[in-house]
Amino acid sequence: MMKEKKGILLINLGTPDSPSVADVRKYLREFLMDPRVIDINVVGRTLLVKGIIAPFRGPKSAKSYKEVWTENGSPLMVYGVRVKELLQERLGENYHVDLAMRYQSPSIESVLNSFYEKGIFDIKVIPLFPQYASATTGSVHEKVMDIVAKWQIIPKIEFINSYFDDAIMLDAFSEIGKTYEPEKYDHILFSFHGLPKRQLVKSDPSKQHCQKVDKCCETLTENNRFCYSAQCYQTAYGIANKLGLTKDQFSICFQSRLGRDPWITPYTSEVIEELAKQGKKKILVFCPAFVADCLETIFEIAVEYQEEFEEYGGEKIQLVSGLNDHPRWIDALENLALKA
Repeated sequence: MMKEKKGILLINLGTPDSPSVADVRKYLREFLMDPRVIDINVVGRTLLVKGIIAPFRGPKSAKSYKEVWTENGSPLMVYGVRVKELLQERLGENYHVDLAMRYQSPSIESVLNSFYEKGIFDIKVIPLFPQYASATTGSVHEKVMDIVAKWQIIPKIEFINSYFDDAIMLDAFSEIGKTYEPEKYDHILFSFHGLPKRQLVKSDPSKQHCQKVDKCCETLTENNRFCYSAQCYQTAYGIANKLGLTKDQFSICFQSRLGRDPWITPYTSEVIEELAKQGKKKILVFCPAFVADCLETIFEIAVEYQEEFEEYGGEKIQLVSGLNDHPRWIDALENLALKA
């Protein structure tokens, strides 16, 4: 009997095709017009994205992308391709591993169509976001379902929802972190990408927990098990535990706020200001919502927040590199791919 090859589809958020203003604007429009990302009515979203953000933020973002761009392209893409290749080597000929981006290239549709053409109808989708959020993992899952729903042959598909507490992934973060000698820093930050608080409320099916219970995100419960912020806390606790950190040695915060609506607090920018006021001079920063170095880590943390920290009297913000192509990260992905 012929053994069917299984498809493993890795999906990350995406990156502009180049750091040009035109390509960055194109990327921003596709990304921010997703109703799961900016969850307001379509008229308001269109005016905001196409009338304000893309035209005015595009040139500034393009300049930032040029700062992180490598000779091989966007770091997010470079590491994505490398991870795909390494995972393919691990899994062998009975698996076909591919990489797609939720926004821009390679598109989810193009990669799924290549699976179809190869006769691969047993697919596991692994979003490259450890913590679940409607704006990331939810959007990826919805896009995949929209595409395969139009196929004559509906494949067997398994979706990975989240792996925020995956022991092997936490090992990878801690192993990388140890190379920076955390004991030599005044404080450790775990900075996660932020989300509007309204999106957290939507993820609480009970409507009785989110933003209604004191410190609602700091403990994982039945009511907040799909809460992005609660999962972020668990990831940070897991890494801190492996590093042997006490609670007073680290803080959890959220970066990349967009717009005036309240987002998850505390904000990273406010935390580093407070740490500087306390006399902290050297801070080590993990970004465990990102599995690969990208604009939000290389530039936002290591450049923009470094400048802010110096203005407040601090000296050094040291970014811990992402999982990138670390062998333990490939171990984690292999385990996710093979787990029944």
